[in-house]
Amino acid sequence: MIYQLTTANRLMIADVLENLDDSQWRAETLCRGWTVQHMAAHFVQPMMVGFGRFFLAALRYRGDTDRTVDHFTRRLARRPRPELIALLRAHAADRVNPPRVGPMGPFAETCLHLRDIARPLGLLADVPAAHWRILLEYLTSSTVAPALVRPGTLDGLRLVATDADWSHGDGAEVAGPMEAIGMAITGRTVAVHDLRGPGLGRLSAIADSNS
Repeated sequence: MIYQLTTANRLMIADVLENLDDSQWRAETLCRGWTVQHMAAHFVQPMMVGFGRFFLAALRYRGDTDRTVDHFTRRLARRPRPELIALLRAHAADRVNPPRVGPMGPFAETCLHLRDIARPLGLLADVPAAHWRILLEYLTSSTVAPALVRPGTLDGLRLVATDADWSHGDGAEVAGPMEAIGMAITGRTVAVHDLRGPGLGRLSAIADSNS
């Protein structure tokens, strides 16, 4: 099922990207140093760059995954806007299963990175609420990739969604929309402003350390 959800999200993101004007296409996202154009390139990177090619480049960057991802993103971002959007549509149904993160990795990126684009631009574009619920279950699980949420960082917090029947953990409460919770616990400090509760100070520190 997760592959189908990722496909649907990619197609929706392609529609969002196609409807942006030139200034929005060049705008900064919540991912430091990346514009919307870079993010569009990043969406197609898993389908365009195979594991072998990625591994060889990672050796060049001494195993630094973030720098390797940035390298390929910037190379792909040189392609024209229509080509990047067309590639995203053409490969929307590709089943990518990256090492360590599995199919949840690409799914998580469609949810989080769409909002990385939409929030700075003031757009309402978002994945369905059901997708956020699935993602939150993963982000608060013991199997979450450390690159998304460091193990143990949510200890002592009770997260409560105000737009769904969902909660996690015990301790100081933090309440708000599922999207804001997901964005905050993965290091998007701007989303903390959409949350409330006695655990907010602790969650702010977590967001800062994960950003």
